[in-house]
Parts: sequence; structure tokens; C-alpha cells
Amino acid sequence: MTRRPPHLRRSWLFVPGNDVAAHTAAAASRADVLIQELEDFTLPYHRPKARSLAEKLYDSWRSTGALAAVRINPLETEGHDDLAGVMRGRPDIVMMSKVAEPAQVKALAEAVARHEQALGIPAGSTELVPNVESARGIVQACAIAAADPRVTGVCGSTEDLAADLGADRTRLGGELGYPRQRLLLECVAAKVLAIDGPYTFVDAGGCEAEARQARSWGYIAKSAVHAEHPYFINLAMTPQPEDIIKAKIAVAAFEAGRAAGRDRVEIEGGQVIEVPTYLSLKRLLQRATELGVA
Repeated sequence: MTRRPPHLRRSWLFVPGNDVAAHTAAAASRADVLIQELEDFTLPYHRPKARSLAEKLYDSWRSTGALAAVRINPLETEGHDDLAGVMRGRPDIVMMSKVAEPAQVKALAEAVARHEQALGIPAGSTELVPNVESARGIVQACAIAAADPRVTGVCGSTEDLAADLGADRTRLGGELGYPRQRLLLECVAAKVLAIDGPYTFVDAGGCEAEARQARSWGYIAKSAVHAEHPYFINLAMTPQPEDIIKAKIAVAAFEAGRAAGRDRVEIEGGQVIEVPTYLSLKRLLQRATELGVA
């Protein structure tokens, strides 16, 4: 089965590593990427059991059309044990928590390559998505993303990042506005997918509002920790019918104007369509086509 390309991976759901009921619920969540979480969601004495579940778990998740990912602990702690336990399941993506330095990514790539070789997994086929959860990680995100060709995205954080900043955590999340936008900027510069950190409160309305805020900034992917939230993330990260109709009208008007020799056109509502806006609208329509909603 062909993997969904990075720019179409809208929702990333973290799932406790050894919770079988949660694994089943995750498979029905409509998340584009399902992540077996071996760090904070799995207590240390449960991690051996969680690793033993990986092989069958990833196959079952892939059968739903989702990508199967795992988030391991840093290599400096239990990360090597995590990799040894889960690589037999051939995860599509290996994420690693608390990445703050490009050297951590290079070490992870080398470790994954050794497991690929030992297990007969095609070399380079396992993608890497570092998780940045500190001020140091945010300001080095571009270098982290560029540290190895396997890196296809970088995922942000909420709770750990707020703690590192010494910020008071709030439901509205204003305290994390700048770091979230900074992560997006760094990832766009590095040409990898930026994955917004999860909305960690349980209410669906708050999740949808935060996802729409992220989308307005430029994000096209967001993580989650509740199985009900991927639906609302997908909604926010997918062009809606009214967006598609407006884009088609504006694109047609601009193309007609260019054919008539004009460099820009004004459409109903007073919006002026110039080349950058036109190209952005074309990308929206292309995304709608790729997601099957055009």
C-alpha cells in the first residue's frame, strides 16, 4: 500500500503503548497517523509489554489505512530498548521525544539504519519525525529537520513546552502562540511538515478552535491525545465546500483577467487577486483534489 504523503497527514494521534482498548479506539478515530506512545503515556514497567505488542499492532493499524508510528524515549534513556522491541513491527515512522539538538537526530537515524539492516527492512524506508518540547528545540527546529534525509516532519509540544518556558498553561493557549508559529516557520524553511502540538483538554469545541487557529497560521497537520479529536482536526485541515467554491471563482476570474492583459483582478467583496494569492488558491484546489473532496 502506498503511504499517504506527508502533506496529506492531517491528524496524528498519540495512543498509550500498552492499552489494548485504546489501540482499538484509535483505529476507529479517523486519524491519518496512529502513534504508539512509549514515553509519558506508558509507565516504565509497562514498556516491555508495549514493545511486544508492536508487530501485530502496526499491521492492524495499517489495515485501516492509517500510517503506523511509534514515539520512543530519547536514546539517552530507554530509546535503544524501545527500538529493539518495536522495529520488528516495521513502523512507518519513528518519532522521538525531547529532541533539542541535531546530533540526536543523527544518532537516531544511525540506530534505525542498523535495525533496518538486521531485519531486512528496505534501507531508508523508516521515516523520522523528531518531537521538539523545549525552547532549545524550537529555536533549532530548522537544523533538527535538516539533520537527516529521513526527517519528513517535526512535531511540537504543549505541556512540556509550557513547563520549559515557565508559562501558566491555559485552555486558550495564548502562552504558546509564538512558539507554535516559530515551529511552523522553521519547518517551512526546512521544507518538512510542521505538526502542531496537541490540544490536551478534552472538549471537542476547544480542539476544533485551536486546529482552525493553527490552519489560519499555515499549519496543515496537528497532533492529538484524545481519540475524539482527529475528526475535528481533519475538518479544520481539509478544504471545505465553501472554500473550494470561492477558490474556483477567484481562480477563474484571475485567469480571465490575465488573458485580458491585467496583472490583478478585484472580485466580489473587494478582494484583489494577485499572483501570490492565485498560486495559494491553486494549492488549495490541488489539496482538495488530493484529499478527495474537490
